[in-house]
Amino acid sequence: MIWLGQSNAEINLDAMRIRQRTLESESQIPVLSQLEGVKIMNETSSSHENHSGERSSRRDAPSGPLVNGWLVIALLICGAVFIVREFYPNPLPLFDADAEALPIIPRGDLAADEQTTIEIFNDASRAVVHIMTAGLAQNQYNFNILETPKGSGTGFIWDKNGYIVTNYHVILGADRFRVTLSDNTTHNAVLVGGEPSHDIAVLRIDYRRLDLHSIKLGESSSLQVGQKVFAIGSPFGLDQTLTTGVISGLGREIQATNGRVIRDVIQTDAAINPGNSGGPLLDSAGLLIGVNTAIYSPSGTNAGIGFAVPADILNRIVPQLIQNGKVSRPGLGVFIFDDATVRRRLQRTGVLIRDVAPNSAASEAGLRGTNYDEEGELVLGDLIVAVDDTPIKSQADLFAVLDKKEVGDTVTIHFIRDEEEMQKTIELRLIE
Repeated sequence: MIWLGQSNAEINLDAMRIRQRTLESESQIPVLSQLEGVKIMNETSSSHENHSGERSSRRDAPSGPLVNGWLVIALLICGAVFIVREFYPNPLPLFDADAEALPIIPRGDLAADEQTTIEIFNDASRAVVHIMTAGLAQNQYNFNILETPKGSGTGFIWDKNGYIVTNYHVILGADRFRVTLSDNTTHNAVLVGGEPSHDIAVLRIDYRRLDLHSIKLGESSSLQVGQKVFAIGSPFGLDQTLTTGVISGLGREIQATNGRVIRDVIQTDAAINPGNSGGPLLDSAGLLIGVNTAIYSPSGTNAGIGFAVPADILNRIVPQLIQNGKVSRPGLGVFIFDDATVRRRLQRTGVLIRDVAPNSAASEAGLRGTNYDEEGELVLGDLIVAVDDTPIKSQADLFAVLDKKEVGDTVTIHFIRDEEEMQKTIELRLIE
C-alpha cells in the first residue's frame, strides 16, 4: 500500500513492516486452519453423535399403537383367566375323610290305607303261586325225551285240596307243569281240566304234606266303576308282585283262544304285564273278584288297560272242572254257520243252522238244518233270530244266552223258515 506524501525511507520501512506482518500471518494460517479443522471435526463428530443418539433414542422408545396392542392382549388374558376360574373351578376332591353316616329319622305310623294294602297283600299272597310250563319233544338222534320250557304265569290256590286256578292260555300246549308256592317250594302239578271259552284251567298238586292257604272268594255282580282293586302276580317272572288301581269299566268283551267272546269282563288300570295272567284281582276287602287274563297294549306291556274274568263266572266253571274235568255246557244240539256266511248269503243277521245232531233237543223239537232237496236245490236251515226275549244277531249272542243257562232249563227259540217266523220250546241238554 503506498501512502502519498511519505519519503522513500519511510516507504521502505513501511514495506518491511508489511512483509514481516505478512510472514507472521502466513505462519499462523496453517495453525489456525488445523485448529479450525479440529474444531470442525469435533463439531461434526458431536453432530454425528447427537444424530446417532437421537436415532438410538427413537429406536428404544416404543411407539403409541404398539403400547396399546400389548395392553389389549394383557386385558384379554386377564379376562380369560377370570372366566375360567369363575365357570370352570378346580375339581372337587373325590374322597372326604370326614364323611359320616346320615342320622336316621323315625318314620312314624303308616297311613291307614297303606296298612290296609299291606294286610291285604300279606293275607292273599299266601294263596298266589308261580306256574312254569314245559313241553316234551323227542331227540331226533338218540330218541330221548327232552323237556323244553314253554312259558310261565300266575295262579292261585282254590282250596286246601291242592286245586290251583289259572288261565287256559297259560297251560295251552304244555305237557308238564311246576308250581312254586309262596314259601318258595316247587311242586309238580297235573292238569285237571280247562275251559278255553272262558280262559280258565285247573291244575292240582299233592297237598297231603302241605299247609295250603286258599283264596277268599267274593262276588263280581255288585262291582262298581271306581272301586279300588289289587292285582298279585308274577310279571316277567317276578313272583309275588303287587299292583294297585281301580275298576275302570264293567261289561267289557274280549276274545278267548278258541275265538268265542268272553262277556261281562272287568276292566282295570292296575298294572298287568306278561306273567300276571291267571293271578287274582282283589277288592279292598281282600276278596277275589276276578282272574287277570289279558291286557290291551300295542307294545305288549302294560298300557293301563287290563281285563279280568269275573268271579261269578269263575265260581260256576271251576267246580265243574274239578268234578268232571270239563264244563257241563247246556246246548241246543245244532251245528251253525259262521256269521260271515250268513251275511253273505242271506243279507241279514241271525244264526243259521247248518246241521242238527241226532237225538238232540233241537232234533226232537223239529229244528231243520241246511240240506239239498230232491232236485239238488239248496234248502237253507232255520235262522235263529231270538232266544226267549233276547235278540240273536250273531254266534256270540247265542253263546252268551246259553252260558247263563243250566242243563234242564227251558227256552223258546224264535226262528225264520222259508220267510215265515216260527218258534219252538226246547229243554237244554248237556253238550259233550
